[in-house]
Amino acid sequence: MLSLILLAIFCLLFPVFLIWLTKKYSLFKKIGAIVLAYATGILIANTGLLPKSSDAYQQATIGQNRAYIPKAELHELAEAGILSKSDLSYNGIAMVQDSMQSALILLAIPLILFSLNVRRWLKFSGKGFLSMLLALVSVMAVVITGYLIFRDRVEEAEKIGGMLIGLYTGGSVNLASIALALNVDPHAFVMTNTYDMIVGALVIFFFITAGPAFFRLFLPPFEAPAEGTVHKSDAEVIDRQLTEDFDDYSGIFSKNIFIPLLGATGLSLVILVMGLAVSFLIPGVPMTISVILTITTLGVAASFIRPVRKIKKSFQLGMYFIVAFSIVIATRCDLSVIFQAKYLNLLYFVSYVVFGSMFLHLLLSWIFRIPADDYMITTTGLVYSPPFVPMVAAALKNRDVILTGLATGMIGWIIGNYIGVAFGMWLDKL
Repeated sequence: MLSLILLAIFCLLFPVFLIWLTKKYSLFKKIGAIVLAYATGILIANTGLLPKSSDAYQQATIGQNRAYIPKAELHELAEAGILSKSDLSYNGIAMVQDSMQSALILLAIPLILFSLNVRRWLKFSGKGFLSMLLALVSVMAVVITGYLIFRDRVEEAEKIGGMLIGLYTGGSVNLASIALALNVDPHAFVMTNTYDMIVGALVIFFFITAGPAFFRLFLPPFEAPAEGTVHKSDAEVIDRQLTEDFDDYSGIFSKNIFIPLLGATGLSLVILVMGLAVSFLIPGVPMTISVILTITTLGVAASFIRPVRKIKKSFQLGMYFIVAFSIVIATRCDLSVIFQAKYLNLLYFVSYVVFGSMFLHLLLSWIFRIPADDYMITTTGLVYSPPFVPMVAAALKNRDVILTGLATGMIGWIIGNYIGVAFGMWLDKL
């Protein structure tokens, strides 16, 4: 029991240290707290700090698509000599891990959505909006074709496809929530995210180096909005907010911030309870799916309430829970399982979706005469999420596209869960 409590406390508090590292050292800032969290969890899982499970236990859980064995069945298997003492300890930890990762994601989603100003995000240029739609179409089309190519080579490829839809319309937040909704195997989740980080790092590096000159060879030049328009003024506001707020936890324990944050957390809990209530009203739909979609909807609805939207640091608190979730899910990652040949096809699937969707989006942008800067910034906002927007805007030397990129990412956070869950349930019917 003590070990379970210590594990829970560690996963909840260690993100404080990781965030401090990213603020203190530029190298860790470039790596990011979420990547550091995954690395921490994987180290814990593979250095003997946690008990190992037997093949019989793996068959009773992964073989039956569940995270742990219920207590009554566990004792029966133990008394029959099928499971070992180590399996009993492992099962207790698996129960804590499963409960924590579900709770952290379900609390994080509303907190992240509370801070969105949907009306303002929608006020951007028509070309930017069209580019976002083309990017969405590209991702969905490539995921469909990728599923048809890899469905016999990647286990539960339909769920992976759903996750990739969420990942490339909203980033890691949507990836985690869709994985929870679709009950994705932890190893597949971690490897999908890991491969995306590797491939994504290469793409972002290209975007901030040769990308602007390369894409401007094929696409029209960007036309700056007239001075004094809403687009210009909003871009200046968003530029300041992005550079100051996305990873800024300073002052979070001050009275004027901490107390309203408690209220935001309480509201997130209320939304979670409402999501659970809705799941009981529609028993034909898996509980996690109905809960995820309900809390996403209610989180967006709450963002229209001005006092809720104005609560400072709610986004940061939500992201803190995402970092803690990353540690928890990574502690379930057994490298001996991950480095099996079957996961190479998962790498190919992820790479196909990343580069295939970018190429299709580029082709459609050429057909519809989307400016190069709009193409790059909407790809960044949708695929890599808003925090990367200022970096690419700086490489473009164009602050006027910041609002477009941010709006794309914000919209992606909102719609990604719906589209990803729908695809995860629909693809296997093709």
